[in-house]
Amino acid sequence: MSDTATRTAGPHTDQHGRRRVLVSAALGQFVEFYDFVIYAYTASVIATLFFPGDSRVASMLATFAVYAVGFVMRPVGGLLFGHLGDRAGRKGVLAIIILLMGASTALVGVLPTYEQIGILAPILLVVARLLQGLSVGGEAIGSNALVAEHSPPARRGGYVALAYAFGVIPAVFAALFVLALNSVLGEAAFTSWGWRIPFLLGGVISLVGIYIRRRVAESPAFEQTKRAERVAKAPLLSVLREHRRALGFAFVMASLSGLGFYSLTGYFPSYLSEAVKLTESESLIANSVALTMAFIAMPLAGRLSDRVGRRPMLVAGALSSALAAVPAYWLASSGSLAPAIIGESLLAITLGIFFGTVGIVWLELFPTRTRYSGAAMSLNAAYVVFGGTAPLFSTWLVDATGSLLAPAIYLAVLSFLVFVVACRIPETYQVSLVQGEDRTVR
Repeated sequence: MSDTATRTAGPHTDQHGRRRVLVSAALGQFVEFYDFVIYAYTASVIATLFFPGDSRVASMLATFAVYAVGFVMRPVGGLLFGHLGDRAGRKGVLAIIILLMGASTALVGVLPTYEQIGILAPILLVVARLLQGLSVGGEAIGSNALVAEHSPPARRGGYVALAYAFGVIPAVFAALFVLALNSVLGEAAFTSWGWRIPFLLGGVISLVGIYIRRRVAESPAFEQTKRAERVAKAPLLSVLREHRRALGFAFVMASLSGLGFYSLTGYFPSYLSEAVKLTESESLIANSVALTMAFIAMPLAGRLSDRVGRRPMLVAGALSSALAAVPAYWLASSGSLAPAIIGESLLAITLGIFFGTVGIVWLELFPTRTRYSGAAMSLNAAYVVFGGTAPLFSTWLVDATGSLLAPAIYLAVLSFLVFVVACRIPETYQVSLVQGEDRTVR
């Protein structure tokens, strides 16, 4: 029986169980991205407390360098948790991941500052970021794989896009939370101790995620592969030996996902406040509106990809992002709030079309027996190169060129290159997640 023919014949989950899996994945995505974006939204304070110095640009560059350090561990986490997830199943691994994420985020919230312990303060901050990166390396792919493998085949793009969209909500929540704390506590109190509250909250949220994840069922696709005795003994080696082309496609798609997402969440708030000179409140408001637009666009794009296919939506998202990047940054850099909202929202919507489709594509490119390892390897390698460096490199571009549009040109060029590759990516929306090699020996 062909993969296409079995698209509607695979294992499935009842609606109640599927809802629980979706909530579990959404919470995991929330904690994962909350942990990272809260650092970006408090970057100005962290620069002051952990990297004091005469040059503000140098302090911000050091802060974003530590932000990028967390991404160094993402491939390690992807390899470790991908191997465990493909060997032992998705459920238990995801519970460990969310616990580690919450603990490392709470650790940042209790760290002493440079004034209190000197150089040890930024060193401990780096350790916390490395632990965050390790956990994040396994979260996005693992939780999305669990959703996809529990979903009805004809609707899995929409389900995964909805779960993935909850990675955008933390940025909105974090922005509004930081804004509220600043308003209630005042700038002096927030800089002194209030900045710690968002990090401690991340630890509390992770406990809720652990409770829910312990109650979800294991992936039906993984269980079917296990019954067929086709679980890979060395998933990573299998991927490198048998799925190099899929790795390449997944890496290229993840490059735009990484740069786009962390430009919106990790760089734009500081870009608007530090380079454009909007107030902190105006920067956070603009960012919150834009990311809300992305949250709306993502599930719509995912659902549409279930109807027209993944390739047309990837092509549309990448091309529209290439065309929108420079006008979006031009509007955002005008120096007033309304154009900043319009410009950033325009970019968020075009990128949202791409984000809403790419989450399921990473999974469909690989069979169940190596899905977690293959997709995690591609995603995390690209995020190290393009995601973690987005705030740092964009800040450097503006400083080196003197142009507020320099980051836009970088994004536009990469978006166009991804568009070219997306035109050649294999169509996967009618391929069964339980593929031939998951059922029989090759």
